[in-house]
Amino acid sequence: MAPHNIQDEGPADLEDKAAIAEVRPPTPPPMSASPPRMLIIGAGSRGRVYGRCTMQSSNGVVVTVCEPDVYKREEYVRSFIWPDSSTPAPEGSSFADWRDFIAWEQRRREREAAGEPDVPEGVDAAFVCVRDEMHRDVVVALAPLGLHVMCEKPLATTLADCVDIYRAMAPWQPTRVFSVGHVLRYSPHNMLLRKLLLEDRAIGDVLSVVHTEPVGFWHFAHSYVRGNWRKESTTAPSLLTKSCHDLDLIMWLLCSPPPSAPEQPPHLPSEIASSGALQFFRRSRKPRAAGAATNCLSCAAEPDCMYSSRRVYESGRHQGLETGNTRWPMSVVMPDIESFGGDIESARPELLRRLAEDYDAATPQADVDARNWFGRCVFESDNDVCDEQVVTMRWDEDPLPSDPTNSAASTDPLSNSVGARGAKQATFHMVAQTKRQCVRFTYVYGTTGEIYADSRTIEVEDFRAGTRRAYHPKLESLGHGGGDHGITRQFVLAVDRVKNHGCDAPRAQRELVGCGLEDIVRSHAVVFAAEHARVGKEVVDWRAWWDEHVGKVVG
Repeated sequence: MAPHNIQDEGPADLEDKAAIAEVRPPTPPPMSASPPRMLIIGAGSRGRVYGRCTMQSSNGVVVTVCEPDVYKREEYVRSFIWPDSSTPAPEGSSFADWRDFIAWEQRRREREAAGEPDVPEGVDAAFVCVRDEMHRDVVVALAPLGLHVMCEKPLATTLADCVDIYRAMAPWQPTRVFSVGHVLRYSPHNMLLRKLLLEDRAIGDVLSVVHTEPVGFWHFAHSYVRGNWRKESTTAPSLLTKSCHDLDLIMWLLCSPPPSAPEQPPHLPSEIASSGALQFFRRSRKPRAAGAATNCLSCAAEPDCMYSSRRVYESGRHQGLETGNTRWPMSVVMPDIESFGGDIESARPELLRRLAEDYDAATPQADVDARNWFGRCVFESDNDVCDEQVVTMRWDEDPLPSDPTNSAASTDPLSNSVGARGAKQATFHMVAQTKRQCVRFTYVYGTTGEIYADSRTIEVEDFRAGTRRAYHPKLESLGHGGGDHGITRQFVLAVDRVKNHGCDAPRAQRELVGCGLEDIVRSHAVVFAAEHARVGKEVVDWRAWWDEHVGKVVG
């Protein structure tokens, strides 16, 4: 197993020194004689995470990467594919464009069919880690190749594109597995939480869930004010780009059938409502001392501003240059930061040069939209996505004619006729202005108890027994509480089962990936329905909305 690289984790991770000591990476499954061969499309932060997790926690191998940035591409090959710099990497190890890979793969198959000698081996599966707005084009183009596919979340940035992906991949369901980067389903913490709720019925039937995602004040500024996901017109609403897997988590807990009855129909919500806005990161909140400055490096208020780009990216206050960090967020600001060999003083002038870059009224809008501006004043940026949003979902009673929700319910003298399909509701809160970074916390209220979960600990209050019990699930990594490793391991293992062990794809999809293509589209549709409700200031009737926008295609 490759050494665990804590620096490949996500936003909050390097600041959580206590948690780093608790990390126990999972043991990978045994290697098959012909291990799954993985293609990574996009060598950014998520592409690196999936490459690292494939090496550490799966029985697959990364053999190909597609990445337009020369430095990122070459560094990815060295790190995950071909570390021997004394010899050239094998043919087909890297491509500047994913279209080049598709053309090469088509020719490779033609050469193989013609019986040519020494034809390189192909790939079995692809991780799609390009920018969100590119997902649809990449997945639809990959579909004719018949690869297993894992697409980073969100599936796509519009509902129409999600449906297009469904159309492209649905015909392959009998023989191929498909997954999306809803990593929260795969952390040991959330897997235990679901077991306690649905199998053990630790608090009876769920009545209410209140789930919060605290994004973190400077993390939100980095990604959603200055960074890739700042504008709905170029990407998507923040509810989709940041929180789609939180709504998926809620659907997994409250909508998906329990493990004891996987063939049950989902318990679908009845109503969805949402409210939210861009409340803080706007010009009206700009400090008076900042005057007309639009860039931190020329701003009189910079020394006192907690969003100063120098404070965030240069100083040792968070995960900046002076901490020695070369991963997120520094690798986003300076993709070639590792080329400085850890020499902070050599890198500092280049960092400051990039932070000084700015735009004005004369800059073409296309140029402004095409890149990130990490030195820009957060109150003068062109961001428009919500920095705070609440979503509420309500379920009506929907009992089945015969509803053995699970074995625990059937032996419980206080069980009732509706069980897990009774009336219930969920509230989700995404908030930017927090110290916590993506360390989610959840309250679940049931008929016989309540649960508090905070990504590390699960506390169960049993009203009937008058007891309180705390659970501390294994922390496999700091990347979404182990969800990054979990989803990678399960997807690659599903591919291995189909490729090497005679398992049919639907079974591997169900038992190892844990959700199907329709489930994936449904959880994304919930996000779009919530945005429909927020923008229209209305309560959405879920079933009618689904039938109108999705049901004719998905079912």
